[in-house]
Amino acid sequence: MADLVQYYGTGRRKASVARVFLRPGDGQFTVNGRAFDQYFVTPAQRALARQPLVITETSGSFNIVANVAGGGVGGQAGAVKLGIARALLEFNSELRKRLKTEGMLSRDARSKERKKYGQKGARKRFQYSKR
Repeated sequence: MADLVQYYGTGRRKASVARVFLRPGDGQFTVNGRAFDQYFVTPAQRALARQPLVITETSGSFNIVANVAGGGVGGQAGAVKLGIARALLEFNSELRKRLKTEGMLSRDARSKERKKYGQKGARKRFQYSKR
């Protein structure tokens, strides 16, 4: 039995976590069992998720299977981007310099700020009444 050759990368963004598998193939892209174009509806989300492939010019050489959970679709696109970049590094470590200069390997740590007690939200306060 032939072993399945695949490269794995984990991506995170806001509350989203993506598990990305790159398998040698003809460029098929599925996210949570659905076609890439059906899952990421806006062109901005599609471009964001595909960015590492475009930079490294490996678009048509891998079949990509991504499982994403949590957050919204925008955050999930960012998580898939980081997962693909990390999986490409596992495939070929010489791509590191190109991905690093484009900022593909850094985890975007920005997330929702927590609501504090005694306040209406993270920053907003209850209305102050002087009299």
